[in-house]
Amino acid sequence: MRLLNKLKRNGDPWLLKRVAGVKVEGRRSNVEIDAAEQGGQMVALARKLRRKSPKGGRRSLRAVAAELAKAGFLNRTGKPYAATAVARMLGEL
Repeated sequence: MRLLNKLKRNGDPWLLKRVAGVKVEGRRSNVEIDAAEQGGQMVALARKLRRKSPKGGRRSLRAVAAELAKAGFLNRTGKPYAATAVARMLGEL
């Protein structure tokens, strides 16, 4: 807390963000892109599709990626999301 106050008074704004836990550099995650462009609809749909259904188990990550593609959610190259990308979106990786 004292370090944060010190940085606020006379510190570098990048360092202040980094100490506060805010992402400063690097590629934006799919969650951040979705929040900015679609208001979080893609991640919400992925969570809904992945959760356990009352009649059986939950869907695989590949099945969730296929359903996202059917709903029109494709990656930046126009292809369906990979299973690992869906897992990262859901916080499973």
